[in-house]
Amino acid sequence: MEEDLKKALEVLRNGGIILYPTDTIWGLGCDATNEEAAAKIYAIKKRSDSKSMLVLMENVNLLERYVEEVPAIAYDLIEVADKPMTIIYPGARNLAKNLIAADGTIGIRITSETFTRQLIQRFRKPVVSTSANRSGEPSPATFADISEEIKASADYVVNYRQDDSMPASPSSIIKLGVGGQVEILRK
Repeated sequence: MEEDLKKALEVLRNGGIILYPTDTIWGLGCDATNEEAAAKIYAIKKRSDSKSMLVLMENVNLLERYVEEVPAIAYDLIEVADKPMTIIYPGARNLAKNLIAADGTIGIRITSETFTRQLIQRFRKPVVSTSANRSGEPSPATFADISEEIKASADYVVNYRQDDSMPASPSSIIKLGVGGQVEILRK
């Protein structure tokens, strides 16, 4: 895993794209503060940049750096979550503009997966995480389900956990409003 971390960090620092395991499904990732890198992922996925992508962080304390005002309920939701959960926050900031939705929101998930936690801790910035597939196609449940075209489009493909055969599923998604509104978008 150490060699994967070093190579993935080098790619992220140089504005490249990684294909990596997350706490949910395999993802395409890049520096979440780099607009050009995010544009590369939109192109790989053949996805409109009007559909924002989520970012991963390894520590809840980083939220305030990237969200203007973190609703208090967010901390409670993160604490009690028993599976990976993406929260859509209003007032995104300090991220690549093409990652932020037209309404100013951003989806953020605090990861507890070993590889992604270490990667983000060492990188010291959030990392984009979007399913490793073309837009509109099914999300890959395992590494083996990822198309060769997607694999070839990444600047680095992480070796760690490629042999996991346990099917993974996407996170739940909850949207929080400024006034404390909570909307469940995906269970």
